[in-house]
Amino acid sequence: MPKQSRPKANRRAPESTAAGRALLASLNQALAYARGEHVPGIRVTYVQVNRPTPVNVRAIRQNLGLSQSKFATRFGFTPATVRNWEQGRTQPDGPARVLLAVIAHHPDAVEDALRKAS
Repeated sequence: MPKQSRPKANRRAPESTAAGRALLASLNQALAYARGEHVPGIRVTYVQVNRPTPVNVRAIRQNLGLSQSKFATRFGFTPATVRNWEQGRTQPDGPARVLLAVIAHHPDAVEDALRKAS
């Protein structure tokens, strides 16, 4: 059974609203600013973002003489996570950065704590 099509309604262009006009004006100002043009009345705020120094997971692991899978197993990471860190696809987040710093300086303490927690 063929699908019956409905007659198309007469569509009008929606009337612009004050909010819509203000939004378009703001977008045009942003584009002008991005092109390097002077835009009167625009307020620009610069924010400095401090990026943490990257953690060299490979160096930590190699200093311990462990393979990726043994390092991951010993310290509670997944092998895929260690691989992604070492290949630069991802970076360790805050808690992992702290744990890696402790592993780098006191691996025995981390292993001892993990053994006691099990």
